[in-house]
Amino acid sequence: MRIQTKFFGDVELYLDQRWTFPKGIPGFEDEKEFALLPIENNSTFQVLQSTTDRDIALIVANPYLLVENYSFDIDEPTIELLTIKEAEDIFVLAVLTLKDPFETSTINLQAPVIFQSKSKTAKQMLINDTAFSIRHTIGTQDTAIQGEA
Repeated sequence: MRIQTKFFGDVELYLDQRWTFPKGIPGFEDEKEFALLPIENNSTFQVLQSTTDRDIALIVANPYLLVENYSFDIDEPTIELLTIKEAEDIFVLAVLTLKDPFETSTINLQAPVIFQSKSKTAKQMLINDTAFSIRHTIGTQDTAIQGEA
C-alpha cells in the first residue's frame, strides 16, 4: 500500500507499520488507521502518520527515553479495548510539539499513546496525574537524553 505523507511524500507502507486506533485520536476521532514511520538517521523520533489524510502527522517518541521517572498505570478501558494481556505486548510513545530552538520543544506526558503489538491496535490514553505536564519541555533538567536533530 502506498500513502501520501506530510514529511516524506509518497511512501510504500508495510503491514507492520500500520496501526488501528479503534476510537481515533483525540482531535482526530474519524482517523482510525495510522502508520508509524521511522525518521531516517534518527532513532529517537518517529512519525505517526494518518494513512488517509497526508496532513495529519504527529512526531512521537518513547517518553521513557526523554523523561526520567515517567510512569503511569494503564486504565481498565484501555486494557480491554486493546486486549492487553502481557506487558511485553505493548509499547508507549508520546506526542511532541517541535519548536526552534529544539530544546524548547515539548512532549505531552498526560496523553501517552499505547500500542498493542499483537493486535496492531493503539489508543491515546488520557491520564490525570498532575505530576506530569501536557507541555513538558524536552530541554528541562530531568530529560534523560537530548534528541537527535
